Amino acid sequence: MATAHFTTVRLTAAQATVRWLSQQYVETGEGVVPYFAGVWAIFGHGNVAGLGEALHGARDVLPTWRAHNEQSMAHAAIAFAKQSRRERAMVCTTSIGPGATNMVTAAALAHVNRLPVLFLPGDVYASRRPDPVLQQIEDFGDATVSANDCFRPVSRYFDRITRPEQILDALPRALATMLDPATCGPATLAFCQDVQAEAFDYPEAFFARKVWRIRAPRPDPRELADLVALIKAAKRPVVVAGGGVLYARAEAALADLVSAAGLPLAETQGGKGSLAWDHPLNLGAIGVTGTSAAVAAAEQADLVIGVGTRLQDFTTGSRALFGAEGRKLVQVNVAPHDAHKHGATAVVGDARAVVEALAQALDGWRAPDAWTAEAIGGVAGWNAIFDAATAADDRPLPTDAQVLGAVWRASSDDSVVVCAAGGLPGELHKLWRTRRPGGYHVEYGFSCMGYEIAGAVGVKMAAPDREVHVMVGDGSYLMLNSELATSVMLGAKLIVTVLDNRGFGCINRLQAATGGAAFNNLLADTVHETLPDIDFAAHAASLGARSEKVASLAELEAALQRAKASDRTYVVVIDTDPAPTTPGGAWWDVAVPEVSVRPAVNAARADYEDKIKQQRTGD
Repeated sequence: MATAHFTTVRLTAAQATVRWLSQQYVETGEGVVPYFAGVWAIFGHGNVAGLGEALHGARDVLPTWRAHNEQSMAHAAIAFAKQSRRERAMVCTTSIGPGATNMVTAAALAHVNRLPVLFLPGDVYASRRPDPVLQQIEDFGDATVSANDCFRPVSRYFDRITRPEQILDALPRALATMLDPATCGPATLAFCQDVQAEAFDYPEAFFARKVWRIRAPRPDPRELADLVALIKAAKRPVVVAGGGVLYARAEAALADLVSAAGLPLAETQGGKGSLAWDHPLNLGAIGVTGTSAAVAAAEQADLVIGVGTRLQDFTTGSRALFGAEGRKLVQVNVAPHDAHKHGATAVVGDARAVVEALAQALDGWRAPDAWTAEAIGGVAGWNAIFDAATAADDRPLPTDAQVLGAVWRASSDDSVVVCAAGGLPGELHKLWRTRRPGGYHVEYGFSCMGYEIAGAVGVKMAAPDREVHVMVGDGSYLMLNSELATSVMLGAKLIVTVLDNRGFGCINRLQAATGGAAFNNLLADTVHETLPDIDFAAHAASLGARSEKVASLAELEAALQRAKASDRTYVVVIDTDPAPTTPGGAWWDVAVPEVSVRPAVNAARADYEDKIKQQRTGD
């Protein structure tokens, strides 16, 4: 019997990996492009000799960028993928040890937010010849464990490369996971450092250019029919748009559908921008950080149609918001895991495919006019709240909302606002008026402090022609600010507004709301010998940015104009009041101690016990 012959090329496992990565392409809304835009790398003894040498040889086709922190470079990669609507991704490689474990937080963020990124952390020696190698974790009862096992629960796909030929199987599996909208998320290939340098005769065919397509599955006709029947029977339907609307590029189809059918629509953090802020049927933000208009409609709705949302507790008001008698819930989602949540009627499919099919099936049907008018009638009242919250006044320190209003007025139609944890995402969700899709980039699935500046670098790399505004508190700035230097180094200009309320203002408010004493949140309430007087503007300047501190909202607006004209990243610092927050929003389940010596805690517990009676725990 004749033996088949095929051409091979002898490469190290690292060289073969890099060559394969550079040949992966994807069909996007803007044509066929390389799937991997580049590699973020901080080199160490676990990857510099293997992957470092390979990346240098491919730097013309697969660029490599150096960051200052492994977690933050991964945030940049993840933000790039989000801003690219999950159609493109980046790679992150680190050494063994702290370089690898520094990325675990970012991996969790990507996992929660369903965002693709490929992690290639260095790992121990597969041969075990020099064990224990520097930075190696030793499990006394399991010799197969390494620090990279931390990635297992926060990766959609995990493998450890212990032989060079394993990449023939592992790389395509990882990419298939990342590109499937139902499984999309981080993939980790823990790459043993000796194996990176080992050679193998790889088939030339493995390195042929491949163009991937992102699936857009159509719904099961039976599930679609169930949804159509529920909508036609509804008297008070509401649509909740999630991030899946934007990832599926379904915003235009959804706008056509709700306009034709008179369906009021509210937006999650991920779905904000699905409709322009001034669309007549846009009720604004939903849930705990929602507008009064959206929350009122949600409380009365007899049918809630989630499109591309995973129904996080902030969206559902901890399962207490959608509480009308006889209320029904439908979940349109490409991931069955999300479609079946909360006892929903599941419609599994791509958001745009489902919306387009639904539009055909509902042709000529409209929601009751009285309901549509009642739901959108609340928008005028919310607009009055917006005007009052964002207007300048003569108070000594401005609120977050007033600063946000000033930044929004200075921003352009094409601007992107970037934020993550603390009180700012709540204010932004309620108050930022998104003019076009992609203009709102807030990481609130993992609510990760430190994402803001690093993530904004990734946003700017994905959307270089758009103005990028970063809103960050002093707490998050102090946690992770090093990629300001990277933004200057790469020419990725950002406009950063630092709101200094001298501590963790958001959690301080939550502490007070649950009856707790002011303790360990604001700097004034910590154990200290001297309160720090931090000069954020000087610090930003030391990292290469242009910067200034302002003393009023008027000065802030003038400084933002200087920032817009600047040739590099510009940081504006302003002191703010940690106490005020914009009214509105649904209840959030934060467990209060059942017993306490503090009367305020006991009062908060009584209120909590009353609120939890409203939760729908059976679905």
